Amino acid sequence: MRAVVVHQQGDPEVLTSADRPVPAPGPGEVLIDVAAVGVNYHDIYERSGLYPREVPYVPGLEAAGTVAALGEGVDTLAVGDLVATMNVTSPGAYAQRIVAPADRVVKVPAGVTAEQAAAVFVHGLTVHFLTRDSHPVQAGETALVHAGAGGIGQLLTQVLRLNGVRVIATVSAAEKEEAARKAGAQEVIRYTETDFVAEVRRLTDGKGVDVVYDGVGATTFEGSLDCLRTAGTLVLYGQPSGVVPPMNMQVGARLGSVKVTLPTIPDFIATPEALAARAADVFAWIHTSGLTVPIGRTYPLAEAAIAHADLQERRSIGKLLLVP
Repeated sequence: MRAVVVHQQGDPEVLTSADRPVPAPGPGEVLIDVAAVGVNYHDIYERSGLYPREVPYVPGLEAAGTVAALGEGVDTLAVGDLVATMNVTSPGAYAQRIVAPADRVVKVPAGVTAEQAAAVFVHGLTVHFLTRDSHPVQAGETALVHAGAGGIGQLLTQVLRLNGVRVIATVSAAEKEEAARKAGAQEVIRYTETDFVAEVRRLTDGKGVDVVYDGVGATTFEGSLDCLRTAGTLVLYGQPSGVVPPMNMQVGARLGSVKVTLPTIPDFIATPEALAARAADVFAWIHTSGLTVPIGRTYPLAEAAIAHADLQERRSIGKLLLVP
């Protein structure tokens, strides 16, 4: 089978296509014929060396496809089931066939395609805990969503609007502004042209927002703090622009008892039951609430380097997928 292999960490060009043996599922595992693979910043962090890994390795955590074989003891799934996972073990998700633990695999309900499942799984689970746990949103609140045209940004905006939250989004260009507005953002700030802090203060009559969802990191962090109302919450869930500097806790008091949290997805899906419950909610958003899954572009598996470059250089709108 074909897979993408990293022999040394570095720029996107280190992603190379190669032949690999088809893995076999062990006890408690399933073999999946991959239909679509989600490209995530985690993959970039590992490939670049920000997250150290032994090489060579096949990257990727998130995929959707059809169960091809069951390992010993697996009775919760059947051959032919359409499934999704973000816990690929052997090889990584950038491959034609993968193995994953059965208790970290979720059935995809009828009416949701493999591409939708691969595009919404990690991002949807993230949006779920961002809006239910990191800051339980309430109708009438105002939220600032950075990178509003990204895969998470568009999903997050839609879910916030479903919960009656006013959304102010930041983007970098006109085409991204269009995508953010289509997702439901009432106000969109082009941070390349406008001081987003001053504009947020203007749009909120000087009060600030209830919550900032910051998936950017170093370049927006201090400004995000300055956008909060008294006792507001900054949710820092990604740092592609760089790791934020150490924070003096007195800043929280100076800005008005603000809160800062840095959640990570494994903490919210630690058990099979938690994973299944959150995934069911995410898929229900598509079925019952009309959530649109923002797929930006699909690439052949062999073009993984192009997908990484597009995501890293912020040339994309929506979720990027690899299709084996």
